[in-house]
Amino acid sequence: MVTDNPHLRIKGLTARYGTREVVRNLTIDIPRAGILGVIGPAGSGKSTMLTCLNRTIELVPGASTSGTVEIDGVNVRDVDASDLRRRVATVLPLPVGLPMSIYNNVAYAPRLCGVRHKDDLNEIVERCLTQAALWDEVKDRLDQLGTRLSGGQQQRLTLARALSTDPEVLCLDEFSIAIDPVTTMRIEDVLMQLKSRMTIVLVTNLLMQARRIADVTAFMMNGELVESAKTEDLFVFARDKRTNDYISGKFG
Repeated sequence: MVTDNPHLRIKGLTARYGTREVVRNLTIDIPRAGILGVIGPAGSGKSTMLTCLNRTIELVPGASTSGTVEIDGVNVRDVDASDLRRRVATVLPLPVGLPMSIYNNVAYAPRLCGVRHKDDLNEIVERCLTQAALWDEVKDRLDQLGTRLSGGQQQRLTLARALSTDPEVLCLDEFSIAIDPVTTMRIEDVLMQLKSRMTIVLVTNLLMQARRIADVTAFMMNGELVESAKTEDLFVFARDKRTNDYISGKFG
């Protein structure tokens, strides 16, 4: 799907681990200020595609890519990696809590970016924990180790940390895997609010999640983009039989 003035543009992207291709000749435009849902069975290359957006794939031994990924028309290879990963933040499927307090988990990146004033840090911590639907649960124990939180709470802490640098693009890789349904719905509400000021790429195995909140949905299979379209069009009028079979539950 090609759009005018996309925030991210992927052209002919192929990603390999050693000699094994996991993403093959992927071309897609990711609209600005909206939610792109990415669905597909396990092993279809969805998570690898995310790692190409902020070049974290370069941290994997033996990984290589060809093709291009552009942010605002600039090849991401021409952007400083640290700056790119601040602009394109990722939340992984399983939480990765830093061995420090809840407060410092969220304040860590802003401090690295030069924020020093306590009032500014306090505002960032409260705002990001609120956006991650965690503030009410932890506001009276911000000095507690983040790693002592429950799995679902640690996942939301990871989301708060990703938001702390005010990214332009937020990549979510099955963020709800460790979160209860009620909290998942709360975070979905937050994402609907956030999309007016950032681009969100949501990899999800929950088809109804994509249908609820994605503006555009892409279906991947065996490392290839099968099709992408406005979400309701894809779910109701899928052009490819493989897409229709997947969303109707014939395989997955």
